[in-house]
Order: sequence, then C-alpha cells, then structure tokens
Amino acid sequence: MFKTGCHVSIAGGVWNAPKNAAELQCETFQIFTRSPQGGPAAELTGEVLEKFFLEMEKYGFQEFVVHCPYYINFGSANSRIYHGSVSVVRQELERTSLLKGSYVMFHTGSGKDLGKVKAVKQAQEGLKKILDGYKGAAKLLIEIAAGAGEILGDTFEEIAELMEPIKKHEGFGGVCFDTQHAWASGYNLVQPEVVFKKFDQAVGLKWLKMSHINDSKVELGSRKDRHEHIGEGLLGKAGLESLLGFWGKVLPKSAVFPLILETEHDKVKADIKILKTLAGGRSNKGK
Repeated sequence: MFKTGCHVSIAGGVWNAPKNAAELQCETFQIFTRSPQGGPAAELTGEVLEKFFLEMEKYGFQEFVVHCPYYINFGSANSRIYHGSVSVVRQELERTSLLKGSYVMFHTGSGKDLGKVKAVKQAQEGLKKILDGYKGAAKLLIEIAAGAGEILGDTFEEIAELMEPIKKHEGFGGVCFDTQHAWASGYNLVQPEVVFKKFDQAVGLKWLKMSHINDSKVELGSRKDRHEHIGEGLLGKAGLESLLGFWGKVLPKSAVFPLILETEHDKVKADIKILKTLAGGRSNKGK
C-alpha cells in the first residue's frame, strides 16, 4: 500500500521529474508544475505531455502528486490574492489531470486578515468555486497546517469544517497528512491510536489519502513549520515507525498511499532508504 518518494525538481522541463525521482530511488514523487513563488506556468503542450509520459514509462512510475504554490491564501482580505488562489488551485487541478497525476494538495493560508471564523467561511466558498464544473481525474487534497497565529487547517476539526461543503464533489479526494505539521500543531504521533481516534471522529479515516512524512526540528505543539531528516528530529524514527505500523493496520491495503519526504536533498536519499525500511521494506519501482 505504501509508496515512498520525495519532492523533486522540474528544472529544464516537467519531463525531467521522473529521471530525478529515479536517481533518488523513489517509488513515487511530488512536484510543482510551476514556480512555487509566483509567475506564469509553462504551457503543457502535446509535445511536453508526450515527453513526460515517455519518461514516466522509462523509469517505471505509475503515479505522482502535485503541490500547489506557497502563495495560496484563501483567508486573505485582499480580493486579488483570494481570487488568484482560487484560480491557481483550479489551474493546478486541470494541469495535474493533463499530466495524469493523482492528487493536488495546498496550504489553506492564514485568517489573520479576517479572523478565523470569517476566513474559514471565505475558504469554504473558495473551495466550492475551485471544484465548480471540474471534471478532471486529479483529486484535491487539503493539507494539515502548522504555524502560529490564525493559520487555517491546523486542527482536525477545522479541516472537517473546510471540507464540509465539498466532500461530496467527485473532485475532492480528502486530506494530505503532514507528520511534521501535525506534530507542531500538538498531535503526538508517538501515540497514533489516540491521534487517529480523534481524526476519525472529526474527519473520518476514509479521507486520509497520503502523507508528507517528515521528522520535526521543533517540539510537540511548537506551532512552527520546520522539517527534519528522518530519525534526526524530535518526532524520531520510532515515532514514525509506530505511525506507519498503525496506518498499515487501518488503511485500505488495496489503495496506493504515497509517503512523500520534504526534507533537504543533502540527505534525502538516506531518508528514502530509512523510510522504505520503516514502511515495510518495499523495493524501488523505478528501473
């Protein structure tokens, strides 16, 4: 059920991603389809798509996922930022469908402009707009957040509230569970039975579709987004092993569950090797 991988670069063209992932011994991978900091997205022409599909086949990958740019903010009081966020996420869903990717995940943003209550309502409206008329195959995922202040989607209850208006839409897939974000938001993953009883009550385990699996530089409940290499952080190798063991018992074994590392590439190959062992020793799916 688990497939391990990491975020890889598309520098030079999106078709370079499968090769980059294979060189890191990934079984699956994550990309941005555009600059995460801003600017226009490169057109996905028929030629670009053909080159990408040939590389996917060459390196033996069946699926991958896409992360939305960092500037998304559904809680902004600035109309340009809010409507731009809606537009970009919809574009990413359409682009990922063209590339035949599985999921598109995003950070909901901050409610510091509007306050939490108004920001959540605005985000709900934005998510409905994104999926209105969408017929693509790629599914939208809400990623659990970490951060101080009025960050949106940092609790299971708030994720459930955000997804309520869209959970019956075929284009909505569920939740991307970032282990470091959850840890920083106060969820002690060393005790997965306790944490996921709460998750199941608030959100529902059926909505858990993939994980950004990162160790944490910061303490439990610290409200800071600081990823660390596997086994070198405060969540620790034992904590992640416990979590994966629990997921192995409760998640559908027939479905692919991507485990995507977002650690620095100085040691990401070592992280992938450790993660494969923790996830049950699956072998590399690349050639």
